[in-house]
Amino acid sequence: MTTPRHTPWSEQPLQLDGLHGTLTLPDGHGPVPAVLLLPGSGPVDRDGNLPGMRNQSLARLAQGLAARGIASLRADKRGVGASAKVAEAQLRFQTYVADALAWLMALRAQPRVGSVGLMGHSEGALVATLAAQHAEVGALVLLAGAGEPAATLISRQLSASGWPPALQQAAGGMLAQLRQQQPVADVPPELMALLRPSVQPYLMSWLPIDPAAELARVRCPALIVQGTHDLQVGAADAQRLHAAQPGARLAFIDGMNHVLKSAPLERAANLSTYADPELPLAPGLLPLLADFLHRNLVPAA
Repeated sequence: MTTPRHTPWSEQPLQLDGLHGTLTLPDGHGPVPAVLLLPGSGPVDRDGNLPGMRNQSLARLAQGLAARGIASLRADKRGVGASAKVAEAQLRFQTYVADALAWLMALRAQPRVGSVGLMGHSEGALVATLAAQHAEVGALVLLAGAGEPAATLISRQLSASGWPPALQQAAGGMLAQLRQQQPVADVPPELMALLRPSVQPYLMSWLPIDPAAELARVRCPALIVQGTHDLQVGAADAQRLHAAQPGARLAFIDGMNHVLKSAPLERAANLSTYADPELPLAPGLLPLLADFLHRNLVPAA
């Protein structure tokens, strides 16, 4: 399907109960398809940036989609960026799902928005999956989404990062305890950043969720996108998701890493792209997304 590639666009701020977002809208007067774009884990802002690691991946994604005729809404998560502050101990995974559903309603209410979809990156892919179970959406896109429960994913990432085996084993035991809804009282200093007491309630709400099992419950058209040079989530994750939802489309982007940029596999060079806002998105990503969304999100007449 041929889609516009150079449609002029503009952005405007939106607010929702203390949360702050950006609506990116193709210029014009008629209805357009739109997606709610959900960021990944940790203090990632609406543009895809971590503190001290500005890559602008989600901003580039929103603007690239708008140039192809697709509107989007992206927002700072509760407690991140400009959005309302919240005590970490009060956060639960369902907090982000509830906020996504509220933002989805706000997106539907925009005058030129027709059919809407959900697009989540990394942990946001799981938020989008759960939100899609509770709202009528025309499409679901999972970008670099985990295919296994978070405890398994975190253990894999610790191993890939070269953590000492003793710390990996200790972390694994504590994650297993939290998955059983049992707080961990004595966290060693080396693991405090990962398993500090204030984040444990959130972890206990997140760790039991199986992304593949949840995707199997989704009924709208789905697209699973995975980069071949992603150091945080891999091909096996995408394949596990696809096995749970065989009707979904599965696509691999050659050379794409976790922040949706082209990068070498070598770890240091790959991670350096996380702090390079000038790098464009990986070739092939935007055409793939635009084609899928235009096929499945039909603007209202």
